[in-house]
Amino acid sequence: MRIYTRSGDKGTTSLVYGQRVPKNDLRVDAYGTCDEANSMIGFAIGLLQKETWNEKEVFISKMQRVQTILFHVGSELATPTDRKVAWELKEEHVQELEEQIDQWDEKLPALQNFILPSGHEVSGALHVARTIIRRAERIAAGLDRQSINPLVLTYINRLSDFLFVASRYINNELGGDEKTLHADL
Repeated sequence: MRIYTRSGDKGTTSLVYGQRVPKNDLRVDAYGTCDEANSMIGFAIGLLQKETWNEKEVFISKMQRVQTILFHVGSELATPTDRKVAWELKEEHVQELEEQIDQWDEKLPALQNFILPSGHEVSGALHVARTIIRRAERIAAGLDRQSINPLVLTYINRLSDFLFVASRYINNELGGDEKTLHADL
């Protein structure tokens, strides 16, 4: 099977079930941005490989679970309104994020100020993934609310919180220097 199909050479792509849309369609932009965030999470996992840390495999497993569900989010966004989604996002996926956020947050110093994306390189990559997910959320919010599962927006919103806490957790566990925002310029 060839990788290239030539079917998108004129600026269109297929949604799930084959409906052709322009490549700048909001749906395509939303799921493409989720894919971009997914790639950045993969980059963070790759950076983490060189680290020696007792919780590394558990953390990687959590990140890979998020990557898998993020593919499902993309599937939801790529499925036309009148068609059935093959892997429907469920409330339990949002709950998984919330439970993990709470577990990691218990181990972190309380936030007293805004923090700057800083510290360990894995933390930095997770901050980039977080900002990409925020962009995906802004794009998805522009879609007709009747055309997507409302859990998509909830999951994406919660995922940005998850990635924020994950970046702080990595700094805490791997000795990254978390910088706080100072009001004076």
